[in-house]
Order: sequence, then C-alpha cells, then structure tokens
Amino acid sequence: MSIQKTEQEPDDPEQLPPARRRRSKRLLLPKDVDEQSKNLGVLAHRTSPSFDFFLFTIFSAAIISAGLLFNAPALIVLGAIVAPLMAPVVGISLGTVTGSVRFFLRSLISTLIAGGLVFLIGFLAGTSINIFPSLSFEQATYHTQLTWYGFLVLAFGSILTAATLVNSEKNAALPSVALAYQLIVPLTTAGIGFGGKINHLWPDGLVVFLIYLAWAALLGALTLAIKGLRPLTLFGYTLGGVFSLIGITLIVGLGGFGTAIESRIALPTLIPTITPSPTFTITPPPTNTQTFTPIPPTKTTTPTISPSKTPTPTNTPSPSPTPVYAIIDASNSGGEGARIRSESSFNAETLAILRNGTMIQILSDTPVEQEHASWVYVIAPDGTEGWMVQALLVVATPAPNW
Repeated sequence: MSIQKTEQEPDDPEQLPPARRRRSKRLLLPKDVDEQSKNLGVLAHRTSPSFDFFLFTIFSAAIISAGLLFNAPALIVLGAIVAPLMAPVVGISLGTVTGSVRFFLRSLISTLIAGGLVFLIGFLAGTSINIFPSLSFEQATYHTQLTWYGFLVLAFGSILTAATLVNSEKNAALPSVALAYQLIVPLTTAGIGFGGKINHLWPDGLVVFLIYLAWAALLGALTLAIKGLRPLTLFGYTLGGVFSLIGITLIVGLGGFGTAIESRIALPTLIPTITPSPTFTITPPPTNTQTFTPIPPTKTTTPTISPSKTPTPTNTPSPSPTPVYAIIDASNSGGEGARIRSESSFNAETLAILRNGTMIQILSDTPVEQEHASWVYVIAPDGTEGWMVQALLVVATPAPNW
C-alpha cells in the first residue's frame, strides 16, 4: 500500500498557537534571502514619498509660519500634527543600514525637496513682516536654539518612528509628529528670517535643521539595526559605516559652523545710547562789598549813599516727569514670561525673566525700533535694568509718544 505524498503548506499566522505567533513576530527578518529581500521591499515602499507627502508638508509649513509670526504655540503644534509621516527621513536611515546608495540618495533628495518647500513658505511669510510691525518673534527665536530637551524630543520621534514603521505604517503617525516638529519648525523659522531680513533667525534656524536631520538619520539607522535589519552584502556594512562617520562629522562640523555664523556673519546689533538729562548747578549769589571813598576834610560833611543789596536769584524747580508704570502681559509667549535683555535685540543676553502681572517702570521716553519690534528701557522691581519688547507691556499711565 503506497502512501500518497502531500505538499506541506506553510502555517497560517492567524491559525498558529499564541506562543508560536509571538515567537514568529520576534523574528523581524527571515533567514531566507528572498523573503528578506521581499520584506525590505515592503519597508522601502513605506518610506518612499508620495504626492500627499509634499502637499501636506506645504500645509504644515503654512500653519507653522502663522504660529511663528503671531507668537502662537497652539498653531505651531497644529502645524506639526498636520505634517505628513516623515517616512523619507526613515528612508535615509534604511539606505544607510542596507547599504543601498541609490535608495539613500533618493530619500535624501526627497527630504531636501520637502525642506526647500518649507523654506519657501517661510520666506513668503517673512516678506509680509512689514504688514504687522508689532511682531515680537519670541517663539521664532526660541526654536533657533539647540537645547537638550529639543534633542530628547527628536530622539523620541526618530527612534519610535523608525521602530514602528517596520511593522505598520499607521502606528508611526503619532511619533512622527515629534519628528516633524523638530525638523519643520526650525527650517520655517530660517525662511522667515531670510524673507524678513532678520539676521539671527535665518542662519541659526538652518543650522539647527541640518543638525537635527543628521541626528534623526543616525538614530533611525541604529534603531533599524537593533530591530534586525542587516545589509545583505559586505559592501552594505562598509557603506553604512561610512554614512555613520559622515553623519557624526556633520554633527561636529555644523555645530562649529553655527557658532561661526552667529559670531561673524550676523550683523552687529545697534546699541542705543541714553542721553543724560541736564543737571542744574547752583551758583552762589554775589557778595555785596562796600567801597569807602576818602573825603577831603571840609567844614561840611557830604553824606555818601551806600549801594543797595541786589536780591539773590533763586532756582525755580522744574516739574519732574511722571513715572510710567506697566504690567507684563506675555500670555502669548508660551507661558515663559517677558525677558529683559541687555540690548534691544532678540539675540541679546537675557538678564531676567518676569512673570505675567509683574509691574515694572519704563525709563525710556520713546520706544526704539529694532528688528521689526518696538523696545523700551525698563527697570524691574529687583533693580534689573534692560530692554523689553513693548508689545508685552500693558501701560497703566501712557507716556508721550507711546
């Protein structure tokens, strides 16, 4: 009796026991080269940009530009939420890990094209600064600075976006918001600074974007390597190492480049001088001296008239100017309060940060126009003197020319 041979079909993942199903999910890449190539092809398709990617990038940049112009953090967050899935950034990491030069360049060029669109939207928004002369740019200045919590948000977005994009495209939408926030906002700020001719915004924002992009690609590549993605050839390992070294070099080099731009390329800020008020000097009154004229002896004495005393001139005190007090109202600056700076510039050193409702005294008679904002010289309750944006103050006793 002959036994009929039957073909063994692979087990259906939905019909496997729970234990075997969990073990199969742990194996990200199968050992078979053909099946591994198939999975890499699926992941490469997920990280490839589409028309919707560029369209929603434009929408996101427009909303973020409005938030930066009007100092509205809520609009900036909304723009990051509207941003598309940052799949091409993960594509740069995938090309680095797998050693595919062609895919790496395609993802990098797609990311740079999207970045060019973001910069263009910011540039157009910056050209409209003259329509709104009372803009303060507190949020724009804040997003052109490298901070440790900014790197923390970037690492969170890069690692989770790359890790979740391997398994599902939908699950990566939430961490991609953090990645979009750290990449699109600084680049939009650079465009606004370039279009509005604000020197300290456009070079600093561009440097921050490039550094964050290099970090995102490196962290994404490390995440994909930990998840199990490996180059199929020895050339892939070599190319991945070269790209990693280039990324680290960019991080160090661009950091120094940003310092050079800030100290050499940015134009010097005009420092207004305070004209001293005239002081009154009291001149002592002239003393009356009596001169005696010798009289020749005669029989009759001629009386002499002594000079009368001249009244002493007195100084009439001029009325002292009424002190002008104002209350800080920085409710649109993200809850950070108002900053007292050493100069009338957003790039100047911060001397103190005062909370909303703090009463300060205004020392300058007229505001100083600098960097599309009006600045006044104030003194804080603790004696700190410096410059503050006029738009952040509510004046109780308006001064002349206010």
